[in-house]
Amino acid sequence: MRKYGKWLLLLVVVVVAGYRLKFSPTPVTTHTVATGEVRGEVMGTGTLEARIKTTISPRIQERLAEVLVDQGDAVKSGQLLARLDDAETKQQVAIAEATLAAARATVDRVKSDEARARAVLQQAQLDHRRSTELLAGKIASQADFDKAAEILHVAEADLKRAQAAIVEAESQGFTAEKTLLYQKEHLAFTEMRSSYDGLVTRRDRDPGGIVVPGASILQLVATNEIWVSAWVDETAMTGLKAGQPVRIVFRSEPGKSCAGEVARLGREADRETREFVVDVRVKELPANWTIGQRAEVFIETGRKSGVLSIPQAYLLWREGRPGGFVNDHGKARWRDLTPGLRGLKDLEVTQGLTAGEQIVKPAAGQKQPLADGQRITAK
Repeated sequence: MRKYGKWLLLLVVVVVAGYRLKFSPTPVTTHTVATGEVRGEVMGTGTLEARIKTTISPRIQERLAEVLVDQGDAVKSGQLLARLDDAETKQQVAIAEATLAAARATVDRVKSDEARARAVLQQAQLDHRRSTELLAGKIASQADFDKAAEILHVAEADLKRAQAAIVEAESQGFTAEKTLLYQKEHLAFTEMRSSYDGLVTRRDRDPGGIVVPGASILQLVATNEIWVSAWVDETAMTGLKAGQPVRIVFRSEPGKSCAGEVARLGREADRETREFVVDVRVKELPANWTIGQRAEVFIETGRKSGVLSIPQAYLLWREGRPGGFVNDHGKARWRDLTPGLRGLKDLEVTQGLTAGEQIVKPAAGQKQPLADGQRITAK
């Protein structure tokens, strides 16, 4: 007996353990099915961006004389933001104005010369006609006629020269006008103004240094269109459209939701993450916000009230069919279910359950799945 006692004891332990393992109730977590509201939502994560962003930079190379705004300042359309040293450019404008005035005076002078040449020509034509008549009546000599003809040719040449001088002077005046316009536009380049109402988000330069075209002095955004560019999984694409309401939760205020709506959907998905961009227009902003800050968006794809709902964790799949286990007098019974609207946590069940039933799932720590008819105990 002593020889076989320990083996007998081991056998008893194994039998008891196997019995308990097979026939003892399995701990489960339960949820009582009830009617309520299900809100279908799609979640995405993104950053706060401005639809219109502008880098304020010079168009010419010059010394930066003034920066009149700082980051965080609100600006109006047309407001002067920064100014370059304009002393040399103003001198160029003054020279161009003087050149234009001289060109206009030259035009006036040559027009006077043209009027004088025309008067001289008229007198020469009159003298030539008289000489022709006198020569025909043999009153004047051939020499007098030849002299009158020569004077007429000279007068005609003087008129043509005066007319050519007018064309040249007017051309010079036109060039002087264009030069003045160019210098004035060049002078305008020394002032950098806002093209819209907005907000200065960054200041990159201070007065005193030489700036070149394209170098950033200020970063400006338009405040009339602020949105969150969120990345959403491509599987949610079919349920999204412009105008859908959105809850926006900024990470700076995780306990508060801001209102928004879908502005537009991206048309290209990331080939690695399989996500695409959804731009969500922000209708209200936190007291403190920054371009580029992170936020979660919850896009409402539908809402139903008075429907049966269960947490999504209780929905299981068996042989490709959705369903779940219900508590049938202490035993788990499989039930085929027809899911409806899906939310982030809950989902609508259109068929397979009634209000008041308990749906179950294995308790935390239970690795084995439930089997149909298995004894269970609520934990």
